[in-house]
Amino acid sequence: MLNGILNINKPAGLTSHDVINKLRKILKMKKIGHAGTLDPMATGVLPVCTGKATRLIQYLSTDKQYKAEITLGISTDTYDAEGSIVSKTNPEVSIDEVKTALKKFQGEIIQQVPLYSATKHKGKELYKYARKGIEVDELPTKSVTIYNIGLTELSESANGNPLLKLTIDCSKGTYIRSIAHDLGQELGCGAHLSKLIRTLSSGLRLEDSITLEELEEKTINDQVNDILASPIDLINLPSLTIGYGQVERITKGQHFKPLKELFSEDQKLLLLTKTNQPVAICQYLKIEDKIQPITVLM
Repeated sequence: MLNGILNINKPAGLTSHDVINKLRKILKMKKIGHAGTLDPMATGVLPVCTGKATRLIQYLSTDKQYKAEITLGISTDTYDAEGSIVSKTNPEVSIDEVKTALKKFQGEIIQQVPLYSATKHKGKELYKYARKGIEVDELPTKSVTIYNIGLTELSESANGNPLLKLTIDCSKGTYIRSIAHDLGQELGCGAHLSKLIRTLSSGLRLEDSITLEELEEKTINDQVNDILASPIDLINLPSLTIGYGQVERITKGQHFKPLKELFSEDQKLLLLTKTNQPVAICQYLKIEDKIQPITVLM
């Protein structure tokens, strides 16, 4: 069984779950999961954990990086190019106006969750209300962090509308199409997300990604292990190499005394390794003064 992380370049037109289904067929294994959903129209980095590495998804970095194209003057009900047009204008904006508006999206912001999303409201996904034409009194909001948002180009789209190209570094859960919609509101002309590429996720970069077709070829040639990233390289936790005797204790769920210098008030987790392989994620229990395994891999 493959145990590691694949850097998949998701194609447009597939959901993240579609990609997982295709990978299960290509790799002939069921235990596969992705770290961070991409909308069907989006492309780029989709981190995929295989085998025992699926237990480590929650410990991967959650920060993302995107290249986004936003068309001004056209608003849609989904906030992206896949939705139905709800308004049109003929805007004229300057680079300075755009840069000034973008400053309001820097730092910690509150986003309203799009109606066409999988976020649940009263126990049901929001998009199910939208598809049935049911109005939602108040859409949920969430706090996200935009570490950096910058304009790289202001040009013209095929239909003559202003087209913005942005780079965005952000936290987990950020809706880029909400940024597009809200930016259009800020500029007073409406907007939608017309293209999105994820260039970084869980420490994996777009330039190192592989397509489904390339993966299938490597599977045929028995070369998948050559492109499988080790969780050790992507988990941002202090690590400790242990010996065989300690591995045996850990795999039985037994605790052991900690090396306190590996922990801080903000950092209570530790990655245990042996011969460059992850063994377990352990937690420091201060009151009991011991390390207790919470996720065992080996």
